[in-house]
Amino acid sequence: MTVQTAHSSAPAGLDADPAWIAAHPRVQRVPSKDLTLFIRRDFLSAEECAELIDRIDAKRRPSTIADDNGDGYFRTSETCDLDHDDPFVAAINARLDAFAGIATAHGEPIQGQRYSVGQEFKAHTDYFDPKGADFARYCAVAGNRTWTLMVYLDQPAAGGATRFTKIGKTVQPETGKLLAWNNRLSPGQPNPASIHHGMKVRSGVKHVITKWYRERPWG
Repeated sequence: MTVQTAHSSAPAGLDADPAWIAAHPRVQRVPSKDLTLFIRRDFLSAEECAELIDRIDAKRRPSTIADDNGDGYFRTSETCDLDHDDPFVAAINARLDAFAGIATAHGEPIQGQRYSVGQEFKAHTDYFDPKGADFARYCAVAGNRTWTLMVYLDQPAAGGATRFTKIGKTVQPETGKLLAWNNRLSPGQPNPASIHHGMKVRSGVKHVITKWYRERPWG
């Protein structure tokens, strides 16, 4: 199938420019003084989402967390590391990079997540706690996470919303909808207001893809 390619005029910086993201067509900026958060509906087509769901379902594994907190039910989803040698996945990756305006080298490989009934990811941040036991393990080379881009691939019959608990914003899953947010207040300073809860699916299944960017080149 054909995947839309990234716009040739996209910047390739070390960090995202909120003005660049806001200038994309049909992008909504969530009103908040505490968190830079954007929503773009229909970023991916239903056909593209279905292709990604097939890949996630074929290679999913139990999800894990950094800095184990002893809660065996903290993150109960399944995860898939998508293959970037797959031209379809590589094209999706290029579109995410172009949307963010961040150089490809600063991005982690795209991950897919699958949530069945009762599964969730309790309130967490995407950045790694600089005081956490696993910080050096995950951040010694590429530094901490900067921006997150997440796309819902389907819409469960009930549940599965993403709630940004500190700013009181709940986003409902919709096929193809993209969320983008800045995990920092400033370079080197994580933003606690980026904490968010992948809420339990009550009926059906939820799939998403997630792309994280780093302070330094990945790998």
